[in-house]
Amino acid sequence: MKKEKYKINSGNILLAEPFMIDGNFKKSVVLLCDHSDDGGTLGFVLNKELDIPLNDLLADFPSIDLNVFFGGPVATDTIHYIHNVGEALEGSIKVCDGIWWGGDFDQLQFKISSGMIREDNIRFFVGYSGWESGQLDTEMIMGSWVVSDMLEDYLFDVLPDDMWQICMSDKGDTFSILSEMPTDKGVWS
Repeated sequence: MKKEKYKINSGNILLAEPFMIDGNFKKSVVLLCDHSDDGGTLGFVLNKELDIPLNDLLADFPSIDLNVFFGGPVATDTIHYIHNVGEALEGSIKVCDGIWWGGDFDQLQFKISSGMIREDNIRFFVGYSGWESGQLDTEMIMGSWVVSDMLEDYLFDVLPDDMWQICMSDKGDTFSILSEMPTDKGVWS
């Protein structure tokens, strides 16, 4: 049986297939922020919250009550952010409707300290997920990922522990059935 070829774009999410063993990506939702067919792909795991407050990692950063997320296994000594404040943060890159990546760090600090950016506007990540040219295509052919559209609600309104199941279920049909597979207990874990 020939696997369907999916078109991957920046702004898509990758949903880990239910049987993925890699602990970095098991039941993960990865937002693709940069993708080109002849280059590589960069994204962030959206649903792996770490029990580490942001201010423990960035001592001189304005106080904000947020934990960081595991963005992926690449460059885990770096911090990245995605947000919904758009062009109000200079240098931001639009990923999809309602979601931007990065932006001017000094301006970000000012806007957080002045209350212009709040906890419900931004998410921080340690590391990122990355694929070299052709690597993600190979993983798609192997059936490791399901491609879906990103909705702003997934990032800011869905609890991280529920995100994979909701995103998979929203695809409908067979994916809704897959979304009901047990995660921590039972025959599938």
